[in-house]
Amino acid sequence: MVLWFSQQPAHADLWAHVDERGVTHFAAERIDERYTLYFLGDVFDSTIDGNAAGTGIVPPGTAPEATAAGARRLAYFDIAPEVKRVKHHLRASATQQGLDYELLQAVIATESGFDAQAVSPRGAVGLMQVMPATAQRFGVAGAPRRSVQQQLTDPGTNVAAGARYLRHLLDLFEGRLDLALAAYNAGEGAVRRAGDRIPAYRETQNYVKSVMGLYALLKPVATLPPAARAASGRVRMELASPGGGAAAPDPR
Repeated sequence: MVLWFSQQPAHADLWAHVDERGVTHFAAERIDERYTLYFLGDVFDSTIDGNAAGTGIVPPGTAPEATAAGARRLAYFDIAPEVKRVKHHLRASATQQGLDYELLQAVIATESGFDAQAVSPRGAVGLMQVMPATAQRFGVAGAPRRSVQQQLTDPGTNVAAGARYLRHLLDLFEGRLDLALAAYNAGEGAVRRAGDRIPAYRETQNYVKSVMGLYALLKPVATLPPAARAASGRVRMELASPGGGAAAPDPR
């Protein structure tokens, strides 16, 4: 599968903070003073040298330069107990849905910080922050003694449903990872209404940048098979201008 994204001429730094419960939160901008720089984004900024003939095309998996703190934090994905506990679910769903394990890691890190009990103000549940109605669309049925919402706190159920939904979005948007991620955050309708572009919502733009940035860090392009590396130069992601986004009506 070929994934398509291009990047705007804007710095896509990655920021992170660890909350009082030990949950790591990622963002594409410094949301508040708790966030510290995780990785510098200049290396996957479309304005830097090395882009294909100045076209702004940047291969996926082109990792930003690491700060010392960022390098230490990257080890989180290998050693954190909350990641270790669920990685077999990620690998199983990645295989079943034809997704990269590292992509699921990036989505979960951005969505919930690997907190299986996380519930958003809008009712999205668990690791991949799946709405109960979405889970029902993708195979999670209610049970007499356990509601869909309760089932979504189970990592295996949650990751399977979220991965199926992400697979559906990738197919719906013809392999456009940027649009699939935007739809995962803001809803399929919001992407369609934006003319099959990432909606001009700051939250959604930052979400896409965060997931793509983490995915790039976790799966450098050099680790991809030759065919995938060749295809990676075709990937494009379109983002609206910085500062132009409104708050996203995230359905979750």
